[in-house]
Amino acid sequence: MTELNWADAVRQAREGTGYAGEDIPRTVEGIRERVQADRWDEFDRELGTLGGGRAFEAFLNHWWTQALADTAPGTEAREIAIEFADLAVALYVRTEGGPTYSSDEIERMITGKAS
Repeated sequence: MTELNWADAVRQAREGTGYAGEDIPRTVEGIRERVQADRWDEFDRELGTLGGGRAFEAFLNHWWTQALADTAPGTEAREIAIEFADLAVALYVRTEGGPTYSSDEIERMITGKAS
């Protein structure tokens, strides 16, 4: 995965959804700084159980979306932020040729409850 591909996916998702909210880096540090404080323990616990590869990518995607939702200033802005995040992740995964997962599948991967 390259930064350029992620940047392109984010740009296209912004254009496609009209998202004008905060630009949150899709990094562990960038996400943790913006996730609500009452979620830090869960974030750190999940991070501590991960290896690399797809599970880590799914973790970043899930928590990046959560950080965007947490920083949105209201219900409508939150819905747009989630739509933006979903589209950015989908575009990025498609560019990289990786598999796509539903929100439930990602949650199971992150929590170690994969079927």
